[in-house]
Amino acid sequence: MSFLSDDLLARVHARAPGYDRDNAFFTDDLAELTAAGYLAALVPAEFGGAGLSLRDVVGEQARLARAAPATALAIGMHLIWTAVAKSLHERGDASLDFVLRDAAAGELFAFAISEAGNDLVLLASSTVAAPLPGGGYAFTGTKVFTSLSPAWTRLGTFGLDTTSADAPKLVHAVITRDSPGITVHDDWNTLGMRATQSRTTTLDGATAQAQRVYRRLDPGPSADPLILAIFTNFEILIAAVYAGIGDRALELAVQATARVSRATGAAKSQDPVIRTTIARAAMTQDAVWPRLNALADDVDNRVDHGDQWFRKAAGLKLAATQSARNVVDDAISATGGASFAADSELSRLYRDVLAGGFHPSTADSAHQTVATALLGPIAD
Repeated sequence: MSFLSDDLLARVHARAPGYDRDNAFFTDDLAELTAAGYLAALVPAEFGGAGLSLRDVVGEQARLARAAPATALAIGMHLIWTAVAKSLHERGDASLDFVLRDAAAGELFAFAISEAGNDLVLLASSTVAAPLPGGGYAFTGTKVFTSLSPAWTRLGTFGLDTTSADAPKLVHAVITRDSPGITVHDDWNTLGMRATQSRTTTLDGATAQAQRVYRRLDPGPSADPLILAIFTNFEILIAAVYAGIGDRALELAVQATARVSRATGAAKSQDPVIRTTIARAAMTQDAVWPRLNALADDVDNRVDHGDQWFRKAAGLKLAATQSARNVVDDAISATGGASFAADSELSRLYRDVLAGGFHPSTADSAHQTVATALLGPIAD
């Protein structure tokens, strides 16, 4: 049984072109998704949530992405935080239980992790984390690609503490929206995924209270369960969005074959070239879903892949985003000139799907991760 109703998704789909055209945040979509309880979809019932599995939410995210990719991508950032908290809780780690309680109460979580030029992502930070009396931290730095910027109420971030006795330490914490020292810049004007409004966020001494500081880790690779939980849930839920884009592109391509060729008088569905193109797209798309569902099941069932988890998750994300791009290309080819119009849905999917190359893990990073998992690190 689906969590999101077909009627809700139809309304989300109808609003998507306007959000894209106006470079506007998905305000009405967010209100409906919140009212439907989707912010707490992954929150266990004991915390007041719906108690869905990651596999369940992968399916819902793909359905949402078929209706509106940008809406799915942005709300997915919140869902990733709840997935991380759920993963840790199920493994006996209560450090992010407050995320589950807050999400059940309607708080909206965003990521402030990415920094311009920081290709190490979670392994390093140019943001300063200054310790405060009582265990809190003040964060100063600039974060990019902060989805949900107009609406988030909780900001998961991290920075580098260089002054404590045991420094350096990467400090992970959550900042609330009412903290002084937060500037959200109105600078989101992109080729695609426009409704996410993933604006630049400047932190100037923005404070996280001690009870919301949940990790202090050494810089560099870490075996801490938090890093694995963020990496795996992020990659899987990102992959779900792009799997949804691929599904929708294939659906549009099939619909377009009903048009009739003036040259032959036959439907385009009878054209051997178009049939081959659509078959190729379908086979590309069909290869994504078993892999995506299997890895989500492994998270739900707490399968121990050891140090191969990073390889599996990075490879999945790269496969899903690249497959979606290939399927969109084939759909445009099969559909013809109508898809070149700026207001066509395939034109929007073409622009949205390009964002897949920018989410961690990028193609270069994914290949390095997989090579290291199989061959070990490059020798000094």
